[in-house]
Amino acid sequence: MRYASRNERRERRHRRVRQKIFGTPERPRLCVYKSLKHLHVQVIDDVAGRTLCAASTLEKSLHVKGGTVQSAQVLGRVIAERAQEKGIRAVVFDRSGYAYHGVVKALAEASRKAGLQF
Repeated sequence: MRYASRNERRERRHRRVRQKIFGTPERPRLCVYKSLKHLHVQVIDDVAGRTLCAASTLEKSLHVKGGTVQSAQVLGRVIAERAQEKGIRAVVFDRSGYAYHGVVKALAEASRKAGLQF
């Protein structure tokens, strides 16, 4: 039997974990997506099916380059600030099937340091 691709295995893990992780209006879900070059982060209310705030390394205003650990730290601070402007203090962290390592870990620690609780 041939193994599925790396991304298919990640998506499978993500679907399995998403059965347990659910964002509410009081405690929305902080979802991370990693492409080969960039990072995207969203704060999502799953009850309403709505994205409350988002940030990405593609934004020109952030002045970050690609999906590096340094850009993940900047992105973590930015998403925490944007969430706190909307009155969000606590979130559920959804790493989307990625290992808690490298840029995912840097983003999580930076957003915790900036004031988000999870």
